[in-house]
Amino acid sequence: MSFAGVSLVADGRLVQPPSGVPDTYSSTAGSGSDGWWYHQLVVQDYSRVKDMPTGVHITGRSFTAGGYRWALKFYPNGARVEDAGFISVYLVLDEDVARPVKVHRQFSLVRQVHMQELARIRATDAFDFSRRGIGSGRRRFVKKEDLEKSEHLKGDLFTIRCDFIIAEAAATFVKVGTDVTFEVGHEMFDAHRCVLATRSAVFMAELFGPTREGIPTASAIQIQDMEPNVFKALLSFIYTDSMPKMEAEGEAAAQVMWLRHLHAGADRYDLPRLKLMCEERLCGLVDLSSVTPILGLAAQHYCSRLKKACLEFLKVQSTKDLRGVMATSEWEHIAATDPSVMSELIANLILKA
Repeated sequence: MSFAGVSLVADGRLVQPPSGVPDTYSSTAGSGSDGWWYHQLVVQDYSRVKDMPTGVHITGRSFTAGGYRWALKFYPNGARVEDAGFISVYLVLDEDVARPVKVHRQFSLVRQVHMQELARIRATDAFDFSRRGIGSGRRRFVKKEDLEKSEHLKGDLFTIRCDFIIAEAAATFVKVGTDVTFEVGHEMFDAHRCVLATRSAVFMAELFGPTREGIPTASAIQIQDMEPNVFKALLSFIYTDSMPKMEAEGEAAAQVMWLRHLHAGADRYDLPRLKLMCEERLCGLVDLSSVTPILGLAAQHYCSRLKKACLEFLKVQSTKDLRGVMATSEWEHIAATDPSVMSELIANLILKA
């Protein structure tokens, strides 16, 4: 976690830094090694801003984190008409970018320490910041009436904290605070128990369930029946919520094999979003050489969308090619695993005729 500056709002406006201090706060070199930063917005003289018109905002000081420039937008009386009576706050990208920046973000009042935990921030949905000015935040961050009665408003002052994790930076995180080691094949992988458990019910059971009682925490956990590169890809997804980099670029057959293994791993560790990502990629790789292994995966894991894509592909093939596919041992296994495949294919062929 790294500090990304502070913005001060006083007397209803942003207080500019003293002469000689840059307008934009820049994180120190080497900061954010875990992809996690936080910025604070201090609101002084709250009574001067609380009755500002709905939709009027104050933009905080620009700051850099992860190689990008950001700012917070603060709406004292809500961003929209329906949000009047609430405070709205947004994290905003303050520069143009070549490709979207995926960010997990969490907003809290500075004393709400329980909301500023790494696992809680990572558990938030990632948002794609794709262009300058686009923002994401909390339209109803806190009701003004509740804030005014709380311990968070003292001396007409309160502080909003924005914690955020930039996925691409987190993907290269250093081994800080790791507390669990996995052995896959002959490779070792360090990770954070709380992050894995938050993202996967299977990891929750394995790391904190009764099966771990009596096992020393320093012992490496053995992972069987999985290639190291697949487990590495699973960890990448868990930490970044992004599709892992494909190990097998180039040949379609190698890509299909890689995605099948990754899909199996996602199914094993109950990562439904990653399964859907793999299925989406596989739908675009269906051809005569891959249709049977992909259809086999769809039948085994009940992937209706993937199954439909394969059957739609087979429907438009020539009789010769269709017979070639159905003559393989893989097809016989598929038909035995999921008898509905044959009936649905026949129905599609009838409709085609």
